[in-house]
Amino acid sequence: MDSHRVIVRPLHTEKGVNDMRDANTYHFEVDPRATKCQIRSAIEELFPGRKVVDVRTATVRGKRRRVRKSVGFTKKRKKAIVKLRIGDTIDIGY
Repeated sequence: MDSHRVIVRPLHTEKGVNDMRDANTYHFEVDPRATKCQIRSAIEELFPGRKVVDVRTATVRGKRRRVRKSVGFTKKRKKAIVKLRIGDTIDIGY
């Protein structure tokens, strides 16, 4: 799988910003079929010179949404929490 298809986008959340500052970890939305090894190699390929120490993943269920009488769900997604070695940073816009 191509590196640009594995990493969908960075997640801009309050917890993600705090983790970035305190623990040098970054949150990304990834392709649901991506494995931890693919995520690790995609990050190291997209951001050369950075070394990934740990990758944790979680699948987030879609939330139930109602519009008038019909009920639906938002799409489910997979997120990855990537920890870099000490001293490495990624500039993702926040």
